[in-house]
Amino acid sequence: MNKVKEPITIIGGGIGGLTLARVLYVNGIPSKIYEADASPNARTQGGQLDIHEYNGQVALEKANLMDEFHSIIHEGADAAKIVDTNGELLLEVPANEENGRPEVLRGDLRQILIHSLPEETIEWNKKVDHIEEIQHGEYKVVFRDESFINTTKLIGADGAWSKVRKLLTDITPNYVGTTFIETYLHDVDNKHPKTAEIVGEGAMYALSPGKGFVAHREANNIIHTYIEMNRDLDWINRIDFSNKTETIKTILAEFKGWAPEITALLTESDSNIVARKINALPDKHRWEPKSGITLIGDAAHLMAPSGEGANLAMLDGAELAEGIAKNYNHFDEVIKEYESQMFPRSEAEQQESHELLDICLGQDSPERFVKLFKGEA
Repeated sequence: MNKVKEPITIIGGGIGGLTLARVLYVNGIPSKIYEADASPNARTQGGQLDIHEYNGQVALEKANLMDEFHSIIHEGADAAKIVDTNGELLLEVPANEENGRPEVLRGDLRQILIHSLPEETIEWNKKVDHIEEIQHGEYKVVFRDESFINTTKLIGADGAWSKVRKLLTDITPNYVGTTFIETYLHDVDNKHPKTAEIVGEGAMYALSPGKGFVAHREANNIIHTYIEMNRDLDWINRIDFSNKTETIKTILAEFKGWAPEITALLTESDSNIVARKINALPDKHRWEPKSGITLIGDAAHLMAPSGEGANLAMLDGAELAEGIAKNYNHFDEVIKEYESQMFPRSEAEQQESHELLDICLGQDSPERFVKLFKGEA
């Protein structure tokens, strides 16, 4: 008689944790996700993701979800325009179905992953309070509602401020000096036609040294924008983002002389304005393998946005799941093998993320960014 397998405990139901659970499920391994959100729709799930052939799509193949993935692709969203501060076109790149990086909404991707799992796999509204190591390789996860579980197979997929990470290292994320200020415009072709025109059908980049606008057209006639600014925390923290009028006034003052169809991405925002302070874990940080526990995604290698975060999280989850499926009874060996591949892979992308941020907002912006799109950077 086969012994019933202990479920793999996954803290965090983001893209990485869900991919891990799905690939485990495909391979007949039980898992349990504990997610802090009260429900799948408790909060917005971020904007568009380009899912790459060499990592994110590899993970979706392992998850047997390529048909579902193709059904949510936002056709034409990979088109791009780079404009100067006056709105003059510097470079336009048409959509290309063969580029290997189709765009999807993070929320849509999360939904297909959630729906691919048995309903009982995810426990919602389970925010972790703290985690204790009871004995070698065994952990007690205590939730805010005072319930708890014990596990010998614990995976932290709990993002930037991971509670699981604390059992492996004292290292925490640091502010990189850049904040993304998030806005949304709705019904853009009717309500914001000039801005809709300059953004086009895909992404628009209006960049300069230290600041700029990055806008994406999303489904349902929405434009989602990040106003990227190199500013210290004191400057950001002085803004009362609950006061929309004053927030717009303060930020707009940093963009004097910019074309109104660009600054309308801020001034005509149909949503609350939200500051996303960009944090990252130190480059080349590692931890020693520890019995019964590891991390995936941002919990393991948080970095500045570069288009790789979700893709890496998915590949982490898929590869770890396959390792567990092949060698379930030797979990610690699986962890060592997984970490030996995950660390160098993520370190390479961390370096790329620094370079990309500098290309976008450095002293040679937007010239270096144009060269990047031309393949000359």
